[in-house]
Amino acid sequence: MSKVLVSDSIDRAGIDILSQVATVDVKLGLKPEELIKIIGEYDALMIRSGTRVTQEVIEAGAHLKIIGRAGVGVDNVDVPAATRQGIVVVNSPEGNTIAAAEHAVAMMLSLSRHIPDANASVKKGEWDRKTFVGAEVYKKTLGIVGLGKIGSHVAAVAKAMGMKLLAFDPFISRERAEQIGCQLVDLDLLVQQADYITLHIPKTPETTHLINSEMLKKMKPTTRIINCARGGIIDEEALAVAIKEGTIAGAALDVYESEPLKESPLKSLGKEMVLTPHLGASTTEAQVNVAVDVAEQIRDVLLGLPARSAVNIPGLSPDILEELKPYMQLSETLGNLVGQLAGGRVELLNVSLQGELATNRSQPLVVAALKGLLFQALRERVNYVNASIEAKERGIRVIETRDDSIKDYAGSLHLEATGNLGTHSVTGALLGNGEIRVTNIDGFPINVPPSHHMLFTVHRDMPGIIGKIGSLLGSFNVNIASMQVGRKIVRGDAVMVLSLDDPLPEGILAEIIKVPGIRDAYTVTL
Repeated sequence: MSKVLVSDSIDRAGIDILSQVATVDVKLGLKPEELIKIIGEYDALMIRSGTRVTQEVIEAGAHLKIIGRAGVGVDNVDVPAATRQGIVVVNSPEGNTIAAAEHAVAMMLSLSRHIPDANASVKKGEWDRKTFVGAEVYKKTLGIVGLGKIGSHVAAVAKAMGMKLLAFDPFISRERAEQIGCQLVDLDLLVQQADYITLHIPKTPETTHLINSEMLKKMKPTTRIINCARGGIIDEEALAVAIKEGTIAGAALDVYESEPLKESPLKSLGKEMVLTPHLGASTTEAQVNVAVDVAEQIRDVLLGLPARSAVNIPGLSPDILEELKPYMQLSETLGNLVGQLAGGRVELLNVSLQGELATNRSQPLVVAALKGLLFQALRERVNYVNASIEAKERGIRVIETRDDSIKDYAGSLHLEATGNLGTHSVTGALLGNGEIRVTNIDGFPINVPPSHHMLFTVHRDMPGIIGKIGSLLGSFNVNIASMQVGRKIVRGDAVMVLSLDDPLPEGILAEIIKVPGIRDAYTVTL
């Protein structure tokens, strides 16, 4: 009989499900060395946020088939190491959706009516009604940053309360936003017009300190901010200054740059600030939901069935997965690449299987392309299982085509993404040794392996361009690992692809675009 180790506290409902198919050992508070010592005995590991599943733990888990995280994030699991060992990693991407959305609404209302401070006042024996005069949300404008599952539910509740809804989400279509009941606008307009702003986005390099002093100055003095998403999206010091100076009316935070919250200027603010200790998913129902969801997936995998929310491999039979794995990596890489080149909101993705690849199954490759395409927006929340659903919810249409007449490579894949900023395309292929090569960018032939940091330029094919870009990068201490130029005709337009050892420093892209002959430039991180 299979054995499952539960190393963090989960709801009893999850234990009962696991007990149907396995012997379940609950061992809480294990030290890293203790976990490494015993993990080899188990076929599955179920955790929450308290257990760190490192590469050493995974390598010691000789019999592990699946690691289940009862929650959304899997940042405490070394997913690449698990993938290399053939271990499925699953999470519960929707188990706490309602809990998080309701907490955001509760925070908004608590902030508006000064409920925490009024409660504390009455409990001290006071009866101070004048101090706690609040504001109504009815007919006010709510700006929702991120229209995923949580943001969409907040929108539904806010609409029922009579609020006007604005939304910013560069990865969702205007039609989808209108279905939800939101007017899609850019971020600057949202922060200028909203009476309330609620954040529902992941923390990424692009969203870190998205709400900073500059952005706060654009807001109305009556604006209130709610963050139940991720700490670090708001510059907390800038927020404290803005509230003290009356730049905005207040804020309600459930998440922080450093948790637990220790010394912070936020604590010195009065009724204009509501603070809770990361309670977004802390409801009885949510804890049951995530425990049941992940336990069911562990049960299914132990029975030889696919997992519905695998974050590292799709629900395919092992033989098909092994056969398609290299092409799925190609497809995901190209999806990530074309998504960053397209920028903004992608509305249509055309996936074309070429050459010998045209005779293969397309669905896994399409899913892999969508996973790559959506990665910049969703990070660890998008996986091979939910990529198609996430794309549909964002209004992204997918067209599949096949062309076995193209014989440049044994098999190649062509992706074309169309959105509000135009159309971009990439083509890639696998070499005989399994190495991925990008063979075409926007119709320009090239032949480069993808790298972590890349710079793409569109320029006139004229003498001196390459030298100028190289000198400019050198002046910013950016080292070029490789460079290739692709062109259609002499002295026409061309593309240049540079692989870099380091990310571009802030501001250098604007300088590159100023170089005479450069028409456009894009940075890509893979």
